[in-house]
Order: sequence, then C-alpha cells, then structure tokens
Amino acid sequence: MWGIVSITEPPVFGSASTATTNDQTRRTNLSLILSLVHHRGTLTRAELARATGLNRSTVATLTSQLSDLELLYETAPGTSTNVGRPSPRVHANPSTAALAINPEIDAITIGLVGLGGKVIKRIRYETQHVPSSQEVANIAAAVIEGMRSELDTSYRIVGIGIAVPGLVRADDGVVTYAPHLSWNDEPIAEMVARATGYPVWASNDASLGAGGEIIFGAGQGAMDLVYLNGGASGVGGGVISNGSLRTGVDGYAGELGHTLVNSEGVLCHCGAIGCLETEVSRQRLLDVVGLDGGDSEELEAALAASTDPAVLAEIERQLDFLAITLRNAVNVFNPQKIVLGGFLATLFALAPDRLTGIVLTEALDGPAQGVTITRAQLGSDLLMIGAAELAFSGVLADPAGLPLRRMAQL
Repeated sequence: MWGIVSITEPPVFGSASTATTNDQTRRTNLSLILSLVHHRGTLTRAELARATGLNRSTVATLTSQLSDLELLYETAPGTSTNVGRPSPRVHANPSTAALAINPEIDAITIGLVGLGGKVIKRIRYETQHVPSSQEVANIAAAVIEGMRSELDTSYRIVGIGIAVPGLVRADDGVVTYAPHLSWNDEPIAEMVARATGYPVWASNDASLGAGGEIIFGAGQGAMDLVYLNGGASGVGGGVISNGSLRTGVDGYAGELGHTLVNSEGVLCHCGAIGCLETEVSRQRLLDVVGLDGGDSEELEAALAASTDPAVLAEIERQLDFLAITLRNAVNVFNPQKIVLGGFLATLFALAPDRLTGIVLTEALDGPAQGVTITRAQLGSDLLMIGAAELAFSGVLADPAGLPLRRMAQL
C-alpha cells in the first residue's frame, strides 16, 4: 500500500537499467519523481537528479511530462550557494486531489487532500448516534455533493480513501468487524463508491495513521516505527518494519489496542479480559473533566488546566497501562520510534517523562536503548492524510495512466 520513498536511501521503484522497454523505463521514472516530490515536499531538479541517479536532462524531461499531466509544477530557482546554474524548484500540484472519510461513533469527517499531502478542507459532521455504514455512505455523499461545484472546477479527484476504526479486508474494503460502530461484514468501499461515483479504498485507521506519520510527520526518516492512535472508538495501532507497513495475511495486523494490560480487568468487546482499550479510554478522560465530547485539542486543554487530584490520578493510571503495551511493542518489534496520536498523544504530552521512564526501565535493555517516544505531528489532519494516500497510491505507481483533468464547462 505504501510506496515510501527516501532521498537518502536507494530508490524503491527501481532504475532505468532494470526496465525492459523504453515505455516501462519512462513510467518507472515518472513514478519515482512524482513519489519523491509528493512524499518529501518541494525539491530542486538537482536534488531529484542526486536522489534518483538520473541525469539532469532526463529529470527535466520527466518533470515537464508530469507538469503536462498536471501532477507537478515548477517555479524559478531560489538563491543558491552551490557552484553552477541554480536549479528550478519542483512542487506537487494540489489540483490533483483525493477525498478522505473517517467515520467515528460520534462524527463523520470528510476531507479534501491535495497531492503533496496537504489538507485543503476538513468537515466534521457530528452525529446523534453511532452511524450505520449506509448512513456513513449517505452523509459522505451529501457533503461531497455540496462541494461538487468546487471539485469540478478546481480539482481532479483521483478517488476516496476511508479510514475505519475496525478490521478491514485489504482486497475489497469490506469492514469485517468494527465493534464500536457495530459493523460486521459491511462493504463500505463499495457502498461509498455507489453513493459518490468515485473509486474508493478502505483500510484500518491506525494503520493509515502509521503510514501518514512515517511519510509526512513525526516518523520521517524512521524505517521501523510503531504507531498507536486513541479515538472515540478505542485504541488501534500500526507497525512499520523496514519501511513497509505490516498488514498480515488479510490486512488485520496492528491491533495493539487488544493487548493484555490487566489480567484482573473488565471484559472487552473482543471477548478477552483487560485489553488496553478497556483501561486507556477517551471517555474516562472526558468524564473526569466533565466534558460531553469535543476534539483532542479541547480535551487536552481541559486536562492540562485541571488541578483536581482525581484528574491527575486518572492520567497517571492510564499512562501506566499504556506503558505496558509500549514496553511489549519495544520488545517485540524493536522500533526506532513510537508515535502516539489522538488522545494518547494528549496523555503523553501531559506527563512525557512518566511514560518514557516506565517503558525504558521495563523493556529489554537492547531494544530500549534505540527507541524514542513522540507524539504525532499531523494532529487532526492525520487520518485525512493517511486515507487520501490510499487513493493516491495508483497515481504514484503509474502517473502516465492518469487522464488529464477535464474542467467544468463554463
């Protein structure tokens, strides 16, 4: 799913020497150039040449072709201290964009994300009850229809990605089990495709968050990373190993919210006793500060401002249980970084030394020495960016196969 490109590592898409025809070579190199700019931001032609091993004239030809496809654009070179002629700067063109959907138990968020990973628009539609899969499809379609004029005149939409808090089958986007949403075997990708007319992909929200953070956020430069996200629907995780997202046979890997942290705990909806998400809970934090709901920023502000001993005790209690899962993750996966998102990032920000101290003290000495714990950088945009990457994956793999944007008739 993730084509993670590093300009400090050998290109992951191969080189011209491995291609069997000129057209295959051209498509491979177009993919490489576009992926580098999309994932790493604005680069000069000279930087692209160094990263790919291609000569400057070839890079110039490729960037020109990608500009004709409305995927990149170039600007005049800035000042440079390097010897030689300054090199034009190459940017991702956000007019090629993807839509993103994240259903939760209390809201459905719809986003518009431009090529380059920038969130252009994000709309949070609050619901009065846990939405069914059909309600998610209908609400998302209605919101997107309200954006239709803007989308048709200003953007080329390549598809929709859905970040689901549950188990999602990789090959067809069927949600096999999303307990907090009460979904079982729901073909959400097909339903949203029928409702909107766009191609649609779906995956687990925490796995998409892991990919988003390693490409665009706090995980940049890390080839081995564990990501945990806390939301209204519980705790999920994603694992990046040697630069690749670990999906498992059917795409279900990374359910770190269901690791055992309390053998004397309560029954989890999964059928086990004492899972992480039964002890580390957004709702418990909302209750202790007297909030009915709200986003992560509002919750963090309320927790940070409180002087109530009960609030501090609940924060410390949840951090201690979270540390058990992170200790196990360090021992099992030996990650370079652990990135925390959602309300888990809030917990960490309130007492970072406590969490880090427990994990590093209780994990095995070897893997503990090489890991750092940090909060996610992408904040509330994370799942929009991660979900959009599903839709962008086909374009990145074969830019030449993308039709030119058709502007609405005036």
